Amino acid sequence: MRSKRWFWNPVWQKRCAMALLVLGHLFWVFLGKHLFPMWRGLTTFFVRPVETISAKLENWRFERARRINDIDAAQHEMDALRSELAELRIERQKDSVLLAEADAAKNLLGLKKLLPIEMRTARVIANNRNAPFGGIVIDLGKNDGLVADQGVICADGVVGRIWSVGLSQSIVLPLDAHNASTSVMLAKSRATGVLQGFRPGLARILYISSQEAVQQGEPVYTSGLDNTFPRGMLIGYVVEASPSPGAFEMDILVALASPLDTLNLLFVLPGSTSLEFDTRLEPPQSASRRGAR
Repeated sequence: MRSKRWFWNPVWQKRCAMALLVLGHLFWVFLGKHLFPMWRGLTTFFVRPVETISAKLENWRFERARRINDIDAAQHEMDALRSELAELRIERQKDSVLLAEADAAKNLLGLKKLLPIEMRTARVIANNRNAPFGGIVIDLGKNDGLVADQGVICADGVVGRIWSVGLSQSIVLPLDAHNASTSVMLAKSRATGVLQGFRPGLARILYISSQEAVQQGEPVYTSGLDNTFPRGMLIGYVVEASPSPGAFEMDILVALASPLDTLNLLFVLPGSTSLEFDTRLEPPQSASRRGAR
């Protein structure tokens, strides 16, 4: 018969139980009152970094969400401001056109009161003067009593003459066109010549003797010899004057007073007239500044 193992001996089991009990008692006596703080401190030591990292991660998520919301709100606000700015620009463009027409109408009204002749008011509907064989299209034609070669002026000076007449529209040949010619005179010497278009905004005076004293900035007026414009209407200002090489004429370059690129309202003069104006009158200030340039 096989013998039982020693740890199955009841006596030995009792002794082991007593030993464990004594050790547990001693452990509790010496370490029991410090056990909980020690475990709590140990747990805190390992948990604190995790809590710190978790708190920082949570703060980062919160800040990120807040920034995203702020960016979205800022983007929406910028889009709204862009659309509002676009609307304001469109309104400003519309208002600028209306203000320009109002200023032109005011200047034309003052000019009409100054000139004791009957004139027709025309609106510019197209400005193709820089195109080949182009011109300025106005909204008056044969139905309104217009005929070819009638003079056209604005508040700043002479614009040109009627070149082609339709039923309800007409084409104005501006002074700076190459095939445009107008009888003019110098303000000081009263020497007369023919104004011929040169390039946009500029024209030349032909048939002025080289003996004439022509100064830069000198006003140029219509002479009335072509029976299109009355005598004494402002054409522009001399910007260059020098004797032509090998000729007996002056080479005179004139800056036109009328703003041909920004015309809105015009006056169409009646047929041939011999009315003369006082050329000693001061020209409009805006036209004077353009001539000085």
